[in-house]
Amino acid sequence: MYLKVAKIAISKAAYHIDRPYDYYIPDDLAGRVLPGMRVLVEFSHYRAPVEGLVLAIASSSRFEKLKPVIRSLDTNPILTGKQLKLALFMREHFFCTIYDAVRTMLPAGLFFDEDGKRRVKDAYREIAVLNISREEAAEFSIKTRKKAPQQSHIMEVLADFRRLSSKDLLLYSGASRNSLLSLKNKGLITFEFVEYFRRPSIEEEQKELPVLTSKQNEVFQFILEKMAAGESFTALLFGVTGSGKSCVYAHLIRRCLNNGKSVIFLVPEIALTPQFIKEFSSYFGNEVAIIHSGLSAGERLDEWKRISSGAARLVIGTRSAVFAPVKEPGLIIIDEEQEDSYKSESSPRYNAREIAVYRCTEESCGLLLGSATPDVCSMYKARQGKYALLTLPERFNRLDLPEVRIVDMKDELIAGNPGMISSFLTEELNRNIEKGEQSLIFLNRRGASKAVSCLSCGFVYKCPKCSVSLSYHLRGDRMICHYCGYSRRMDRECPECGGELQLIGSGTQKIEDALSEQFSGVPVIRLDTDAVSQTGDREKILSRFVEEKIPILVGTQMIGKGHNFNNVTLSGIISADQSLYTGNYRAAEKTFSIITQVIGRSGRAEKKGRAVIQTYTPDNPVIRFAAQQDYVSYYEYELAFRRIQNMPPFTELTAIVAVGKDEKTVISCAGHIRSCLMDETALYDNVSVIGPSPLSVAKVNEKFRYGVYVTHPENVKLYKLISNIIIGCSLNRAYKEITVYADADPL
Repeated sequence: MYLKVAKIAISKAAYHIDRPYDYYIPDDLAGRVLPGMRVLVEFSHYRAPVEGLVLAIASSSRFEKLKPVIRSLDTNPILTGKQLKLALFMREHFFCTIYDAVRTMLPAGLFFDEDGKRRVKDAYREIAVLNISREEAAEFSIKTRKKAPQQSHIMEVLADFRRLSSKDLLLYSGASRNSLLSLKNKGLITFEFVEYFRRPSIEEEQKELPVLTSKQNEVFQFILEKMAAGESFTALLFGVTGSGKSCVYAHLIRRCLNNGKSVIFLVPEIALTPQFIKEFSSYFGNEVAIIHSGLSAGERLDEWKRISSGAARLVIGTRSAVFAPVKEPGLIIIDEEQEDSYKSESSPRYNAREIAVYRCTEESCGLLLGSATPDVCSMYKARQGKYALLTLPERFNRLDLPEVRIVDMKDELIAGNPGMISSFLTEELNRNIEKGEQSLIFLNRRGASKAVSCLSCGFVYKCPKCSVSLSYHLRGDRMICHYCGYSRRMDRECPECGGELQLIGSGTQKIEDALSEQFSGVPVIRLDTDAVSQTGDREKILSRFVEEKIPILVGTQMIGKGHNFNNVTLSGIISADQSLYTGNYRAAEKTFSIITQVIGRSGRAEKKGRAVIQTYTPDNPVIRFAAQQDYVSYYEYELAFRRIQNMPPFTELTAIVAVGKDEKTVISCAGHIRSCLMDETALYDNVSVIGPSPLSVAKVNEKFRYGVYVTHPENVKLYKLISNIIIGCSLNRAYKEITVYADADPL
């Protein structure tokens, strides 16, 4: 009946009705509706047309009556066939709608608002073009020098350049806009509008690549051989902190670019992006494009356009940069591959590492994972032969690893020191200050104190919207919830009994104040989420620390990864064991990783490094292994526990979470999910259902959260089963107020 049918994903479709819908293509749109383009169509009860994405074109439909495509929103496809396949892969594996996946893959500035206007317009620069000969322009300039000096100056400049941006022309001539318009009205000049790209600033100075050591060259040559084969591969580069992994990355990037290939380079945090941008742009210049959430919408859109056109072939960015539409990808590099920030905590709940594996498989290119403390699952796959395992066992130029001292804080209490800074760390800080060397103090808790309680009745301030204590912050004398943002002023006395209030625990603000008081007159600065309220604050703080040689930098995990501070010779770790006992099966892994990374910030140049680990559990094996920088022993220790727990890497883990305002209904829904799972997985071997149980923070922003967990072998794929359970809960009237989502490999 229809000559052309478009299979369309609808932007307004909820997960339980998300599928390709058939629409016929009218004759006036023939040839102008293609896969990867957005269109307007009528859908369901919506009065106004809704946006859809064309997934495919067919010659027929199994449905007799179809609605027409109203109009096309794009002149060219915004997604390639491979990108459409990736969106479908994400829908299946991360339990999201197709449009959720597409919105994640594309810059926000490319989408339309409710009025049908694109959120961010393309940027154009006005160019003034001489409309007469240069000789005539020079003659006009001479004749009008006294009568109209500004017009004379404009024509004098244009006689040299012939065409120039209006902004520069007015700057060079010193003339006004009105004078420029007068010349246009006389027909002496015309205006052209040329699109230009809004770009973040990059390093201008160019320099040569560093020379590789023999061990680095071995790694480099191995990856080159893999790339030359033209097949997909994954390699894990396990290199101690300061071993020069970035040098290897730079040489691999150079080789890819020389061979006409593109590279995606991922870093875990925005704080690390400027460092790599500065370094790599000094090697590769305008080949570099940047993608992260710190860019303006216009900058992000224009960087995406530069990448998709092939003008930029090296993409540096955080998690979302894994979707960059590079031409001819040759290599994807994920630095600090073990970091949680590569996993999205909102729909679609993807892991950039898994997206990278998929892209490399589909596009026959290489994936290089780099870390001093690899993810246990990554190392397991490398040991099993699924990934190639490469090592850099020594620091660059054979520099020694830092000397590490473990301080038992129980002994400090016995000695009469109840503070957060041990006497030994105080001595080491004094030593560094006297020598003009710098120190890092790490505590992974922002604010001043983690809780406020009453000495008399034990009352503790809780967030009214979340099941957590309020943290005290010095700025504004306020108590703040770190989950929903609720805040209130600090009371002078207990609201329950009028008793005296006390601050429990310490955060980075309190440590900063304590150090400033202890070392009077010595500058101390802090880097955490509270200190970086505006874009660029991170860079300013880090620049101050380096350029002004401020003696002490206090911070959270923002200071723990990727930074190269040549004058830092001491790392102090406060409350090293606080993350060990969170109940998360990955708690030991995260603790070992961050301690190792913080220790590794010390002694990265000629000066010998030292580190101090403060803990109440000095005999804990994880603390000991981290102090010794012994990843291999830690890995074997952790693997034994994972095997007993039947957790990844020996199984795959998926969570199905129910969220809602009524706790009883949420628990009922979670129980229903468990029953469905138990019934459907009874035929599988080695599949376990755990829960339902509340999440570690059971209530956030007035909504309760309960989860059911499924562990299953790698070869048992439960995507369809879990998808059907989510859809079933969405259609069940008893749970109409409940949101149910699934999270593959939850953190």
